[in-house]
Amino acid sequence: MMRRRDFLRATLVTAGSVVVPTACSDDGDAIGTCDVHEDEGFFPQSVASGDPRPDSVVLWTRLIDRKQPQSDLNLALVVALDEGFTQLVVLTPSSDNVATAGSGSTQLRVTARADFDHCVKVKVSGLSPGTTYYYRFYYMTGEGCVSSRVGRTRTAPAQGADVPVRFAFVSGQDYIGRYYNAYVALAKEELDFVVHLGGYIHETTGNPSLQAPPGQRGISFSDVDGAIAFQPPEPEGAAYHAAKSLSNYRELYKTYRSDRALQRVHELFPMIAVWGDHEFSDDGHGATAAYLDGREPETDEHRRKAANQAWFEYMPAEYPNDPKGDEFRYDGAVAYPDDITIYRDFPFGKHVHLVMTDLRSYRADHLIPEDAFPGKVVVQQVELGASLTDLLPYTSRYIPDINGSSWDIYKRALDEAAALFEFDPNLGFAEGELRPVSAKVVGEIVAKLNEHRVEQGKDPIPPIPPSDFAFMESGFAYADFGKTDYYSAFGSRYFVIKDAFDPYLPFASQADVMGEAQRAWFQKTMEESQSTWKVWGNEYPLSQLVLAHTTEPAEPEQESLTRHFYLSCDGWDGFRKERDELIGMLTTVEGNVVSITGDLGAFLAGTAAVEGATSKIVEFGGAAISSATCRSVLTKRLASHPTLKDVLEKEDFDIDDSIKKANPYLAFSNATSNGFCIVEANADEFVVSMHMIPEDALAAPLYDETGAAALDEQITIARYKTKAAESELYLEDQGTWTQWIPRTAS
Repeated sequence: MMRRRDFLRATLVTAGSVVVPTACSDDGDAIGTCDVHEDEGFFPQSVASGDPRPDSVVLWTRLIDRKQPQSDLNLALVVALDEGFTQLVVLTPSSDNVATAGSGSTQLRVTARADFDHCVKVKVSGLSPGTTYYYRFYYMTGEGCVSSRVGRTRTAPAQGADVPVRFAFVSGQDYIGRYYNAYVALAKEELDFVVHLGGYIHETTGNPSLQAPPGQRGISFSDVDGAIAFQPPEPEGAAYHAAKSLSNYRELYKTYRSDRALQRVHELFPMIAVWGDHEFSDDGHGATAAYLDGREPETDEHRRKAANQAWFEYMPAEYPNDPKGDEFRYDGAVAYPDDITIYRDFPFGKHVHLVMTDLRSYRADHLIPEDAFPGKVVVQQVELGASLTDLLPYTSRYIPDINGSSWDIYKRALDEAAALFEFDPNLGFAEGELRPVSAKVVGEIVAKLNEHRVEQGKDPIPPIPPSDFAFMESGFAYADFGKTDYYSAFGSRYFVIKDAFDPYLPFASQADVMGEAQRAWFQKTMEESQSTWKVWGNEYPLSQLVLAHTTEPAEPEQESLTRHFYLSCDGWDGFRKERDELIGMLTTVEGNVVSITGDLGAFLAGTAAVEGATSKIVEFGGAAISSATCRSVLTKRLASHPTLKDVLEKEDFDIDDSIKKANPYLAFSNATSNGFCIVEANADEFVVSMHMIPEDALAAPLYDETGAAALDEQITIARYKTKAAESELYLEDQGTWTQWIPRTAS
C-alpha cells in the first residue's frame, strides 16, 4: 500500500496571480507556450477534476511512458483562465501540507510515481470562487513535448453567494457489454459539477446475474491468479472473475476510463463521488463480500484496502484529515476502515449544501443472515404477547425444542439432512441452547429427505401428525421472512416479507449503517447548515420499495392472501430502525432536505416517510448510466424464486405500476430505462429532470455526431420539483406543474 507522506509532498499547491507568457524558455519554465501536441498514448485516461470548493479543486491525470514502464516520471501542470492558455495561473507548491501564498511558476512540477500506477492528483488552492479554469499536463519525451487533452473545471461559488446551481447526479456505469451513450448526452449539458453516487466500476468481469454478455466490450485481468474465480452452473454463463488484488482493481479503472464518453465528462465537469458496493464487492458490508451467501467466510481486509487504494488513485477526490482539508488522508498502513474517510460535504453558494455519505464501510451484516437455517425460530409466542392475534397469518407453529425426547425421530432426520444437504447441524443455535424450530420447515425437510431415502431403499420417516400442530405455539422463524434455503439471498437480502419483517424488527438486535462517528457528523452537518437545500448524496433509496404479491387460496372458502416483499434489504429497507430515526431527525432540520439516490437502477420520485407519520423528505432517484436496469435484475431474480416466479408470467404485470401501487409515497417509477438526472436549484425551487434512455440504446456506441443525433431522439424527460419551505412534490405535465398527493394522505 502507498506511503502516505511520499504521496502528499507533491500534491498541494496554491494558486496566485495570473500572468501572460511571452516566450518559451530553453529550460521549459514556460512549457505552456511550447509547440506541443496532444498524445493520448502518454495520457491514456485523459484528465479529470473533482471536489470543487470556493477556493480549490483536485486535478488528476495518469502518465504512461512505454519506454520507462516502471520508472517515476516527471511532468508539469499548467492552469489557465482561458482555453487558449494565454492567462496562466501562478502555482506555488505548499510546504508542510499547509497552503501558503508566495511567488511561484506558471507550471507545477509533479511526479507520476510507479508505486501509484503513475496516477497524479493535485489539489490547487487559492482559486477564485465560481470561476471556470482550464488545465493540462505536459511531459517532455526524447522527441519533444506532449500534452494531455485540455480539462475544464469550475470552483464552487462563495458560500453566501445568491446564485443558482445546476448539476447532474449519476450512478451505475458497468462497462461490460454496454456503452456510455448516456454520458454522450450528459456532455452536452451546462453544469457546475457532477455527483457520482457509486457503481463507478463493477468488480466482476461477467457476472451473469447482473452483467450483459461481454461481446466486444469485456474485461479480463492480467493478474488472473490474484482474482476470485467463479464458474456458474449451466446454462447461466461462462466462468468469470471478481477483482481481488490491487492490480485487478487498477485494471478496472484503467479500462473504464479508456472510454471516450466517460473521459469527455471528466474533461468538462468536476466530479464529486462516493463509492457504492461494486467498487469493492456486490452487496458487501465493510470488508466482507456476499458472493457465497455464508457457505464460506468472505471477510478480506487486504482485498478491501486494495479496492480503496485503487479508488483513491483514480478518483479526483480529496479526503480531509481535519476540518481544514489541508491534506489527503489515505494511509494504507492503517487498519480498515480507518485507512480512508470519504464522507464529506460541499457548500455551493447560499442555496445548495451537498452532504455525501459512505454507506458501505461501517455497516453491519444484513439483519437476516444468508446462511440462516430457515426453520430457526427467532421470536417465540411469549415474546409476541398481545400482538399475536394480528400476526398469526405471518408466523409459524413451532416445535419448542427439537432436542426434546419426544422429537427424537425428527432430530435424527435433521442431522441426516444436514449432512446430505450441507447445512449447519446445530441449526444456528449455540451448544446447550433450546432449539425451537418451525414444524412446517421440519416437515418440508423430512419430505425432501424421504425422496432420497426411498431412492436408497430406506424406509421413509413419518411426517409430523397434523393433530400435533394444533397444540403448538406460534412465533417468527426465518422462513416467515421469506428465507427459502440454507445459503440464499432470498429472504435475507432480496424479497424479504415485509408483513413479518416489520413486526420482527423490535425484537431483533439492530444493525448499524453509518457507524457512530459518521452519523454524528451527518447529524451535526445537517443541523448546522444554513443553505436553502440540504442535499443528501445517498447511495441507495431512502424510500420504501415493496412488491405486492397475491396468493390465491387452494380452497374456495379461503380468502386470498396478499404479501408485501421488500425488493432489497441490502439498502435502507433492511435497516428500518436507523432509517426511521434518520428521517425523524431530518424532519426537524430547519429548511429543506432532499435525498438524491442511485444503486437501484430505476428513476424514482417521492417522499421518504416514516409510516404513519406526516413528516417527509423529498427524494429523487436516478437510474444507472449503463448498468442493468431494475427490471432486468428483478426479472433474473424472480425467475428463480420459489413463490414469486409466477409474477413474471402474468400478462398484465407492469413493474412500475406494481411498485407505485405497493409504495404509496412514490409518485414516479421507471425501472426499465437507463440515464441520468439534472438538478436546477435556486432560492425557490429544486427541479429534477430525469433523462431516460431505453436500455437497448446502449448496445452499440453512439459517440459520433450521427449517433448522438439518433440518441437525442430516444431520450425522454420527466420533470419533478419541490418548493422551498414546503417539502411537497410537484410533477410537470406539458408545461403545467401539479402538486402530487400521496395516496395514503388523499
